[in-house]
Amino acid sequence: MTAPQTRYAVIVPTTGRSSLGALLEALDSAAGPAPAEVVVVDDRPHPAPPLALPKTSLPVRLARSGGRGPAAARNTGWREVDADWVVFLDDDVVPGPRWRRDLRHDLDVGPDVVACQGRIAVPLPEDRRPTDLERGVAGLANAWWITADMAYRRSALAACGGFDERFRRAFREDADLALRVQAAGWRLVIGSRTTEHPVRPAGPLASVRAQAGNADNALMRRKYGRNWRKRIGEGPGRTRRHAITTAAGLATLAATCAGRHRAAWTSAAGWAALTAEFALRRILPGPRTAAEIGRMLLTSVLIPPVACWHRLRGELAYRRRPTLPAAVLFDRDDTLIHDVPYNGDPARVRPVTGAREALDRLRVNRIRIGVVSNQSGVARGLLRESDVAAVNAEVERQLGPVDTWQCCPHGDRDGCDCRKPAPGLVQRAAAQLDVPASRCVVIGDTGADVEAALAAGARAILVPTGRTRPAEITRAVCDAEIAPSVWAAVELVLGGGR
Repeated sequence: MTAPQTRYAVIVPTTGRSSLGALLEALDSAAGPAPAEVVVVDDRPHPAPPLALPKTSLPVRLARSGGRGPAAARNTGWREVDADWVVFLDDDVVPGPRWRRDLRHDLDVGPDVVACQGRIAVPLPEDRRPTDLERGVAGLANAWWITADMAYRRSALAACGGFDERFRRAFREDADLALRVQAAGWRLVIGSRTTEHPVRPAGPLASVRAQAGNADNALMRRKYGRNWRKRIGEGPGRTRRHAITTAAGLATLAATCAGRHRAAWTSAAGWAALTAEFALRRILPGPRTAAEIGRMLLTSVLIPPVACWHRLRGELAYRRRPTLPAAVLFDRDDTLIHDVPYNGDPARVRPVTGAREALDRLRVNRIRIGVVSNQSGVARGLLRESDVAAVNAEVERQLGPVDTWQCCPHGDRDGCDCRKPAPGLVQRAAAQLDVPASRCVVIGDTGADVEAALAAGARAILVPTGRTRPAEITRAVCDAEIAPSVWAAVELVLGGGR
């Protein structure tokens, strides 16, 4: 008997580039087991006209992510599939003729391996030296963990929350995910499959526009410290040199305006020397045509101040690191899922809008997640504890893993210390997670949730619903915090506001 083949899905975020058709056709013609499905995620802010997709034998379907960037588009895609592995491909790559067959071997790995990168090949001209743009794209062949072709176990994506959607460009979001996966104790490996990444045409100022990624570098530094580049396999950047060059240019302008001509000439000489060094570093390896030299001279003047501007913008945006909680504990019914009284049927579980995205935001920030829920239906004989467990398992299937479940099976008159508004469930959850209750946040929709949190010494956020009594909202205004949705409550937690 042969082992069953691993099921995988392919996720392709796109903004409608014409290269998408070539990717799907190459994926369709490749030898080997076909994917369980291919999800093309349309990330255009205004998805019209409809995407023109070629006819293939692949099970292709469309999803939309609202123009929120590739990280959000990939999250939209992987959350909609149930395959064991999820393979992310960019919409401008071309899988090799043996890609599907090689992928099958790449995914035959031990349980400690949760990600496998494909090998990227960048075709360069043979009759001349590559341009600056071509050399930049060629660098992808040696980059670590890029999502041009990257496979992840879906369980690992669920555990880590997927991609951090604060990365709005196709830059650093893949490295960030890889670092979080490694921090969780899993391994990433490089496979044998090959994917071609052609060099696409770009405007003369493409390298200047690319400096917007310096804002993402600021976020990486904020999350992982000064040595983050080394951890993703990169050498030191040019941030300091760009800052010195920009400072020399500003000093020249300031001295000129002040009539200090000698100082102006001195700083201008420094600026010219630094700019010339940067330009020569980019010109000498290239074809040295007049057009290429002109582009390099112009962009070498523009890049340092633009890079510094975006880095400053990023540092200001992420300058304040709020004190995050160790854990966030949620009420279950009407907070994470729509309330069905005394429900013991997993088929009736329906998450509230935004619940999955809110929990993944916590996972991205490595905050533990728990559920504290009264289930008096057990005491009333309307439910068995196994029914509660089955519903909880379905909640995890739809919303991702939960670090601790604490459910009270008692009724109002049982006199237990766990039924909310008593603090027992919150205290037990904190103890199981090995964190102090004072570093927990409790999010629920009733006054009992707020009272249980405050009694345990935790922070409380009320998310009112149709069954929340006005008096409970009034008390929460004084003693706790109020958010209009579970997503807004998590944003309040992550923003540090009160």
